[in-house]
Amino acid sequence: MCGRTACSLGADSLRRACAYRDRRGRRREPEWIGAERYRPSYNKGPQSRGPVLLSRRHLRQDADSSERVLMDMRWGLVPSWFKQDDPSKMPFNTSNCRSDTMLSKASYKDALLKGKRCVVLADGFYEWQQQSGGKQPYFIHFPQTKDAAAEEEEEGDEEWKGWRLLTMAGIFDCWEPPAGGEALYTYTIITVDASKDLSFIHHRMPAILDGDDAITQWLDFAEVPTQEAVKLIQPIENIVFHPVSTFVNSIRNNTPECLAPIELGAKKEAKGTPSTQVMLGWLKNSEEGSSQKKEKDLPKGTRQFRHSPSPRKTSAGILQQWLGKEGGPPAKKHKG
Repeated sequence: MCGRTACSLGADSLRRACAYRDRRGRRREPEWIGAERYRPSYNKGPQSRGPVLLSRRHLRQDADSSERVLMDMRWGLVPSWFKQDDPSKMPFNTSNCRSDTMLSKASYKDALLKGKRCVVLADGFYEWQQQSGGKQPYFIHFPQTKDAAAEEEEEGDEEWKGWRLLTMAGIFDCWEPPAGGEALYTYTIITVDASKDLSFIHHRMPAILDGDDAITQWLDFAEVPTQEAVKLIQPIENIVFHPVSTFVNSIRNNTPECLAPIELGAKKEAKGTPSTQVMLGWLKNSEEGSSQKKEKDLPKGTRQFRHSPSPRKTSAGILQQWLGKEGGPPAKKHKG
């Protein structure tokens, strides 16, 4: 399943990270629709708002269906046919949609057959492994290159070299209040059986679209019919993970500590590997870089840990807590 995510990039960085090639091969950045509503977060749960990609043709019928837009939507699909005056009265949970029932359950089938496919964006997602002593959270994401931990690019740089966003297949819909008022766009994340590497953590995982070709096919509903698009909905192995602190368990906690790697059962500070340095560099730059720009990654005040009255801590401070001079436990794939 997928019940918690992180998406900490600021609105402008998020747009740059979603650059793509349109049908003519031109490099484009999606237009932001409602960017003022978007709030970065290290700890997003259902009913919160989050960024999604969709085809522009959903908003303008004469648009090229290969063009993409970014929208900030609410997590938890409300079908367009829902008749209550309050979407919170939905009698069931629609934050996730099982791939094996998405074409049979009315909540999802109608929207899916109308081509209302979207891509849900995140740094990664959290999943909890059931253990005898409780649940251990993990942060799961795409493998990253060294560029993801590099210094912030200049604004004029064409190619995004920062964190590679996790791109999850979703379904969206637009609900309009029966008595009139502003339309509400909502989405659900499609889930599949967990891949071999992740099955020891949980038996389900989000359907992840690995690469721009897959994203294009999923979004371009005018060119790719539903029966073809759903073939993309499969578990993938190109994923890495690391354990994180139970600090993330509370949705109220919204700081870089939520996704910082830890070493399970360690009594000493851990030694690191190059793969971990990518995560560390990104955590550090995501916060330190934002303080040098007008665009902030998170709202003012969220960088101070709620559980500690001690002096203000940043993501760099987190790293000092659990790292030696060389780093910490690596993001990894499960063996066996």
